[in-house]
Amino acid sequence: MHNIDIDLVEMTLDVMKYAIGRITNTNPELGIPKKEEELKKLVGETITPEGIGGEQAFKLWREVLVKATVPIDHPRHLAFVPASPTRAAVMFDLVTSASSIHGAYWMEGAGGIFAENQAMEWLVSLTGMPQGAFGVFTSGGTAANLSAMVTAREYWRSLDSTNAQRKGLMITSIGAHSSIKAMARVIDTDILLIDTEDILSGDRLAEVINELPNEERERLFAVVATGGTTNAGIIDDLNGIAKVCGKEHIWFHVDAAYGGGALAADSVRHLFNGIEHADSVTIDPHKWLFSPYDCGAVIYRNPELAKKAHSQEGSYLDIFKDEGAHGFNPSDYQIQLTRRVRGLPLWFSLAMHGTDRYKQAIERGIELAQIAGKMIESHPELELVRDPSLSCVLFRRKGWTPEDYTHWTYTNHQEGFALVTPTKWKQGATYETVSRFCFINPDTTEADIEAILKTML
Repeated sequence: MHNIDIDLVEMTLDVMKYAIGRITNTNPELGIPKKEEELKKLVGETITPEGIGGEQAFKLWREVLVKATVPIDHPRHLAFVPASPTRAAVMFDLVTSASSIHGAYWMEGAGGIFAENQAMEWLVSLTGMPQGAFGVFTSGGTAANLSAMVTAREYWRSLDSTNAQRKGLMITSIGAHSSIKAMARVIDTDILLIDTEDILSGDRLAEVINELPNEERERLFAVVATGGTTNAGIIDDLNGIAKVCGKEHIWFHVDAAYGGGALAADSVRHLFNGIEHADSVTIDPHKWLFSPYDCGAVIYRNPELAKKAHSQEGSYLDIFKDEGAHGFNPSDYQIQLTRRVRGLPLWFSLAMHGTDRYKQAIERGIELAQIAGKMIESHPELELVRDPSLSCVLFRRKGWTPEDYTHWTYTNHQEGFALVTPTKWKQGATYETVSRFCFINPDTTEADIEAILKTML
């Protein structure tokens, strides 16, 4: 299987040509998903005793399978939180895979981990957290949030032996990312959701905590604030929440998986004031820092607490005498042991372009949201649900039902024009179906926005 032959060389050239073509295409085809039965009919059996050959397999990918996917970097893909990895980052993702580095331990991955850590130093500097704060790259925000909460829970347990017999309690808002609730189930922790999809203030958090019975208050070990909600780009009152957590001696975690990229944007950096007081922070470079999937990050105020919670031991892990084999081990600070050096594409792109280019690209996403907001206000049949926040815009088409939004999304997608999906926004006690833009890709144009809005009129 590892023999180099002429077919493999030709296959490598085909793959590289495809990769170069895809990377240089700023307006790729907006693919449409197909049912499994339909794909099976088109593709047939690909895993066989004899193999179907690289040429045939790659042909099936080019002509069928990739066309049943939606490229996250399409300039009119404004649904969910899209992504727009730089060409440099995508190319270096190929280098990362080809280099075959195990990124868990310094002994095997020293050079790659060193480069990752240089990128991490920049991320930490954006938060303003004190000297000694540091982090590690994860598979995404869910793994980062989970790693942070395991650390918080283990620290809480270390403070009082009776805490090990209690089921922990954490607090967040209903606007928090779904991974927070899922993660609470994974670590068998109760979660209290404060009923606000808008800004969670320190005063509201203090009220909720003060209303807890003593038994519940003793179980409370963490608060999760959001630095840019996925639905609307809302940043919680991080300063106020930090003060409450400090007073109550509660772990303060900020989930800035989506919004964390905006820490580099001078125009909105002040909105994150208070993040420097966090005990842990999640940022996803594969969202608004132009890295390919998958690349998240978790940063700790005191990394030693994470090391106590996550480091693994094995007789085969500490046998190397060479001093160069001992250094920073990413596996010690998050839930995964086996990991690729997923921070390398970010490092290479930052090294190539410089942080000023990143600032400009992030500012463009914020600018596009403001431009979209003004366009919406200029149309009498459209209106903003709330002012744009970061790069998110919530708006409604007057008179539309939920079915109208669904049909509109389906039609635009089926025509290969755009992917913009509806969402829910809570107004008082009820949820309203509205539409949503999320701008990440600096290649999105004002003409793209205007064209999408016209399809609603």
